[in-house]
Amino acid sequence: MLNKKTSCRKTSLSLLLTISVVTISLVPFKPLLAQTSSIPQPSDALLELSLLTKPKSSVITATTINQGNLTIPRLWWAQDSAEKKLLDNWIAYPASKEEPARVDLLVNQQIWSLLDYLERYDFINRLGTAARRDNYNVRVFNYQQELLGTYTCNFNISPAACNIQMSVQNKLGWRRSL
Repeated sequence: MLNKKTSCRKTSLSLLLTISVVTISLVPFKPLLAQTSSIPQPSDALLELSLLTKPKSSVITATTINQGNLTIPRLWWAQDSAEKKLLDNWIAYPASKEEPARVDLLVNQQIWSLLDYLERYDFINRLGTAARRDNYNVRVFNYQQELLGTYTCNFNISPAACNIQMSVQNKLGWRRSL
């Protein structure tokens, strides 16, 4: 009789635990507001590759040099030092009423495909940190205009709150295309 009661209690407890787990898994979890709501979403503007050869007066590329003073954003040092083969070019857009300043980085797809998740994350973080000094958000593309990752900040708070997002391929950790 005692074994039957114990078995019944175990079954009831197991059923209650299953119901609890299922109920909890169905409850949508919202991220903490303090962590995410203050950081804007990355720009959804189209990548304008034509600006690499015909830049507008307000747009800066890797080949734009200001003879009089330092050109913003200051990405030349990053490109010349560690990123020479990976970072091919960039297009920097000034801030507008609609969105903050941003720089679209163009990477060499062959080199990018050789990097693992952490190396790609590190690249986005290093270049994003460099651009953040000049209040620029960053988007990383290949020449096929595929968005590979973003580094987006809220510059209205101090210190600036930033977020890195990477494409699904990067999150899965795929190293090479098959």
